[in-house]
Amino acid sequence: MSALDRVAWPIRTERLLLRPAVRADARASWEVRKHPQVREWITGAPERVEDFVTMFCERPRLEVTVMIERDGQLVGDLMLAVRDAWSQLEVTEQAHGQELLLGWTLHPDFQGQGLATEAVAEALRIGFEDLGVRRAVAECFADNTASWRLMERLGMRREGHAVRDSLHRDRGWLDGYTYALLEEEWRASLGA
Repeated sequence: MSALDRVAWPIRTERLLLRPAVRADARASWEVRKHPQVREWITGAPERVEDFVTMFCERPRLEVTVMIERDGQLVGDLMLAVRDAWSQLEVTEQAHGQELLLGWTLHPDFQGQGLATEAVAEALRIGFEDLGVRRAVAECFADNTASWRLMERLGMRREGHAVRDSLHRDRGWLDGYTYALLEEEWRASLGA
């Protein structure tokens, strides 16, 4: 059972519908991810649609992927991967499933409209309220300004700046950023 199975899907935001990915989403997801400005920053960017479909349909990937739709059209996706927090051996049980690793993509035609911010804000809510994690984390290349600015808009804190630790497929070794947000910080930002 995937952690995302504990969520009541689909979820509607003001302008979006979020739902778990299914194999049939592979080709529509390719239409988002094939754009050079999207491929520039995503982790896996196969050259051929067939290779992407194979990668997309792997069970571990499907179990953490949430599709973003607007007016019935697929416009992007989220990764919501629940993982264990680091812990000492004696308290491993308490660290189980306490951290949410986030990722996202959005079709270039829909960027600049606040849709990614809306989707990731809802991903944070899902993580903290529905999945019960205590901390959310996201990582990006330091050169991916749009990504780290989105994280900062959502109140995430830059916790790490690693120097030339991240190998980019075209640009070589680049700096990487790690951002995080605690559940209590998220609640405080809502005024709760």
